[in-house]
Amino acid sequence: MVSRPAPASAALPPMTGDGGPPGFDAFGRAVLEDVRDAVFLQDTEGAVRWANPAARALAGDAAPRLHPLAETSGHVELAGHRRPARIRALPGGWHAWTVPAEEIPQRHVGDFLAEAGPRLAVARGRHGTARVIAELAASALAETVFVLLPTTRGRWEWWSCERPAAQGHGRIRRVPPQVAPVLAATFGATGRPQFAPVPAAEVATLPPVVADRLAGHADISVVSLGPNVGAGVTGALLLGRRADPEFGAGQLRAVVEFAKAAGTALANAQRYARQEEATRGLETTLRPVDPPELDGARFETWYEPAGGVLAVGGDFFDVLAHEDGSAFLVLGDICGKGPEAAALTGRVRHALTALAMVERDGRTLLRLLNELLIAGGSSRFATLVLGTARPSDGGVGLTLASGGHPAPLIVRRSGVVEEVTVPGTLVGISPQARFAEAEVRLERGDVCLLYTDGITEARNRHDQTELFGDDRLRSVLAAAAGEPAREVVRRLRQAVRDWLGSSAHDDIAVLAVECAD
Repeated sequence: MVSRPAPASAALPPMTGDGGPPGFDAFGRAVLEDVRDAVFLQDTEGAVRWANPAARALAGDAAPRLHPLAETSGHVELAGHRRPARIRALPGGWHAWTVPAEEIPQRHVGDFLAEAGPRLAVARGRHGTARVIAELAASALAETVFVLLPTTRGRWEWWSCERPAAQGHGRIRRVPPQVAPVLAATFGATGRPQFAPVPAAEVATLPPVVADRLAGHADISVVSLGPNVGAGVTGALLLGRRADPEFGAGQLRAVVEFAKAAGTALANAQRYARQEEATRGLETTLRPVDPPELDGARFETWYEPAGGVLAVGGDFFDVLAHEDGSAFLVLGDICGKGPEAAALTGRVRHALTALAMVERDGRTLLRLLNELLIAGGSSRFATLVLGTARPSDGGVGLTLASGGHPAPLIVRRSGVVEEVTVPGTLVGISPQARFAEAEVRLERGDVCLLYTDGITEARNRHDQTELFGDDRLRSVLAAAAGEPAREVVRRLRQAVRDWLGSSAHDDIAVLAVECAD
């Protein structure tokens, strides 16, 4: 026998038998799989080559070191803790080190629930949560676990886990209550988890994918997963156990408390899924759409809301084509960000879409929108620039009106950057608000840029007090003069992102209008 501490690999291999001690056949492996004692097999070189499930559970991530004290006794050292072990000589110079079950520290119910809680809390979605429930239950409550949840067309969806780590997922037909009364009664229960043993005759009525894998288990039980009626969740956890319960007299408490936590996690996952679906629906309604095609004019956009629950914010743009070949365009910024700003954004966009069908004058549109916002009682205000793009005679005429918004910039093909001065007050603040209008013309290769202050107020990634600013914006645009709108916006986007780095930013919206062929 080796008389020195034996080296060991950090990861204990499973019981496959390849390269094992002479005469170590499938029968021997099967026996060791189910014993509660921790058994480590040591080869002729002193290395731990194999370990049964109890030994792997005892070792965890630690590499065992074997210290012989005599021919038949020693210590197994794991993470600095030594546990008494019996040593038995095997054929071919191998040795079996056995740590008796009574020397293996027992897990406490509270420890198991404390470990399970965080994993259930971070699980996402119905599928991910059910899979985590099966994994956790198989780690302590049973050797074979099935999570059963209702799905469409009279079926159950199932997730399984078998020790040490075999997983499965699929759908099966729902067994009628008259055939499987215990399972059916438990499956639909809500409130405090209901626990019940499942007779072998009832297990045999289940579809083969479940019944076959539960065959041969000493104890099969089921516990409900419906936390309460309001949660809208029903389901069951099937537990197949071969060995004695890990928590002894506390096993029932462990199962019931775990089922309670699992049902709550499933309810949270379902609630989160509903919220996510509603959020995606709102985003679809509120998020700006790509501008239409227009003969003689080309539009390019950049939309990047600030981070948050919704992928929309307080900045917006719209381009609506008219039958006469012109287009109504608007770009705006609602005070604030997040869901509340996004909600008001939706109101403003819908109001302008309706008003633009009957009114073309920009000053009138801003006046009517101002009255609507004030009448609506919102404490938020908006800044906007809107107007009409009308291609004609090889150019594009722009009529623009502004309500307190940053001035549009014209990037001439020659390299000159011009500011379109359009005075106007904030929209939604005062009934006495006044708005002005200006007309400009784009020649071939010219680009007009409408933008929100998320550009100029972007903060430097190295110095948060330094803003991107108007001068830097003009420099980027001047360097892109003569390029199509797509390239102008691409260069601006790259410059701002380089400036920001990974820093947070306000909502950003850009609408570029190009006089094109």
